[in-house]
Formats: sequence, structure tokens, C-alpha cells
Amino acid sequence: MDKFEVAVIGAGPSGVSAAITLARAGKKVLLVERGDGAGDKNVFGGTIYAVQTADIFPEFWNSAPVERSITEQKIFMLTDEDSSQFSYKYKLREHKAFTVNRAKWDRWAVCQAVDAGAYYAPKTLVKQIIVENGKILGIETEFEKIYCEIVIIADGINSIFAKQLGLRNDIKDKDVSVSVKETIELPKEKIEDRFNLDEETGCACKILGGPLKNKMALGFMYTNKNTVSLGFSIGIDELKKHHLKPYEIMDELKSHPTISSYIKGGKVIEYSSHLIPEGGYNCIPKVYDNRVMVVGDAAMLVNNIHFEGTNLAMLSGKLAAETAIDALNRQDCSASVLSEYYKKLENSIVIKDLRTHKNTIDVIRKNISTLTSLYPELACQFFDIMSSADYIPKRAKYRKFLSTVIKKGMLPSVPLAILAMEKCFKK
Repeated sequence: MDKFEVAVIGAGPSGVSAAITLARAGKKVLLVERGDGAGDKNVFGGTIYAVQTADIFPEFWNSAPVERSITEQKIFMLTDEDSSQFSYKYKLREHKAFTVNRAKWDRWAVCQAVDAGAYYAPKTLVKQIIVENGKILGIETEFEKIYCEIVIIADGINSIFAKQLGLRNDIKDKDVSVSVKETIELPKEKIEDRFNLDEETGCACKILGGPLKNKMALGFMYTNKNTVSLGFSIGIDELKKHHLKPYEIMDELKSHPTISSYIKGGKVIEYSSHLIPEGGYNCIPKVYDNRVMVVGDAAMLVNNIHFEGTNLAMLSGKLAAETAIDALNRQDCSASVLSEYYKKLENSIVIKDLRTHKNTIDVIRKNISTLTSLYPELACQFFDIMSSADYIPKRAKYRKFLSTVIKKGMLPSVPLAILAMEKCFKK
């Protein structure tokens, strides 16, 4: 029977951030991970953002196993065969985001927590949270009972422990998506040539339309040192509604002329999928109670509009740890004291950004065909007009294009866009 001040369930970004913050404050903290190692069961095809990450791991890019520093963002708008591309390249090479391999990153992050004084227990399955007479006393693993003053739940989207304590219910299909990813191996020289990069820089791409058109789905493509991460996220309800198989969508995406040109000759070395909470602000559960707090995906803290999850997870873990430190110093771990955690979330970008976009998904859902099918088609038509030279007068082409815009009801798009933005930002 061991005694710790805090037990953290889950060694993902939120759990590690909580553990290292507590350890640096001299608190006795246990970090429990059911996998063989941190990151083993994670699926991640994206980026970590430098600002929030550096708050936990200062100047991490000098020692962490990062892949590439993102210096360019692209948006691909696909029709069935053509595409339009929009790109934003940073004027200065500044560290805004990095691609990482989560298995390598999470192991490195755990080592930082252990070096700071956290006790790490991998391959340890937590069976339940110990509750006696309505009071949380610790956690019970498959090996022993471990007692503590506070439990921080960081066990991911399904969070059986938050459910055990009645802090959240099962999530609905419309509020969760499945992210499917393939890791495709390519020589680094080909990656740099095809994406116009040098040895250190990287590119992050979002993909609209193509095989994802008319669906609540968004594709992504990220450059690593010797691999490209390609995939998409799609709502569970969309898969059921359209009777779709994720691997079929992936095959269509890979075979699109634009996407295939980036991955041609590559070797698939990994196929993976993972659930992502996408309900946003309206699905945030109760994140604290007596002697317990919930962080990261377990608390549904994902801003899917901006592809932000890892940074919000890290920040939530840090804020929960700071609240726990204060509670332990005051020797009062009641809900009234731990409620400060939610106040910290409210005063941070976590709740502020999620609240900003609390209506955005509903607006997108109602206009999904316009966003993922019509816009890519019109963009390609417009650029075709601008770039072609033949025997058809430009006036005739412009009139035909304008006729299409009118027929599709696109003339009032600007005022409608303003109205949609107002609705999205309404508190």
C-alpha cells in the first residue's frame, strides 16, 4: 500500500503535463500508464504548438525528438480530379509548430517528468477509483491499492473513470469523429523536393472535398523527416449515414491526382485510427469534484475547428496541477477549492476559444455541401478561366461562371457569411 499526494491516470500530453508540474513543485505524484510505454496507443498525424508546449518544456526543440518545424500551411480544395491550393508561408522561420512522432515524443516527455521527480508506472491497468463513503481515496490497479489526496483523470476520450464518478455521460455519435491515418515512408530528399522544403522546415496541409465532399470530414497531410502522415477525420454519424468504410475513403484520397503526386513511390509503414471528441464547448463535462479533476480528451477539450487538441491537453494538465498544488498546500482538496481549475480554464484560451466556436459546427453541418463540394468546384473553375487561353472570349467565360454562381445561390454568400460568423461568435 503506497501513499502519494496525487495520482494521474494516463501518460498522454495532459497527464504528463500535470505530473511534471506537480513534481517540479515538490509534490509526490504517481503517473500511471496502461500501455507498454507512453505513446504506444496514441494516433497522431499532426503538430504540437510551440507556445503552450514551451510553457511545460522550455526550449524543447533543442532536445526533444521533433520532426520538422512547420513554416508553411496549405489548404487543398479538391474536386473529383482537379484542385485549387492556397498557401501561407511564414515570413520568418519562427517556431510556431512542429510535427512529431507521438510514440517518441511521449516517451521523451515522460522522461522529463521522471527527471523532475514524478514516479512513473507503465504497464499498469487502473481497475477503478477507490471511493469509500462517497470519498475518493485513490486508485486500485491490477496489483495494489494506491492512496492519494487527489486523482487527475487523463484517460482519453472514453474516460471510464470520469463515467465511474458520474462526471460525464456517454458521448453521442455526432460529437465524436474517427481519425484515420497512414504513415508513408519516403526519402527525405523527395519530401523536401515535393513540398519545397529544406532539411528542417515542414508543411502542414488541410484537405477539403474530393472523396470527402458532402461529408463532415476533413483531410490532413503533414511532413516528417522521412515520412508523410496522410489521413482524415470523419464523424461517426457520417460513417453510419453514408455506409462508409474508412479504408475505402483512404484509398480514394491516396489515388486523387493531387495527393498521389506527393506520396508517389512511398511505402505505408503504419495504418492507425483513433476517436476524437468534437462536441466542443457544448459537450464539456463536469471537470472537477471533491478530490478529483478531469483533463485533456477526457474533458472533451478539443478545438476541432483549428485542429487543436494536444496544446489544449497540455494546458489543461498544467492548470489542473497548479490547482492541485494550491489545494495540497491549503490541505483542502474539496470541490470548492478544486473549482478553481475550471475558473483557470475559463480565463485561458481553452474555454474562451471553445466558447467562441460553440455554434460553428452546427453552421458547418448545415452548409457542408457548399463548403466541401461547391466551393472547391467554383475555385477550380475560376482559376481555370484565369489560366486558360483558347478561342472562347473571356467575357463569355466570365458570364458563364457568374451564371453558375447565381444558379448555385452564391450571390448572397458574403452577407450570409457575416451572419454565420455572428452566430458562431454569439455567447
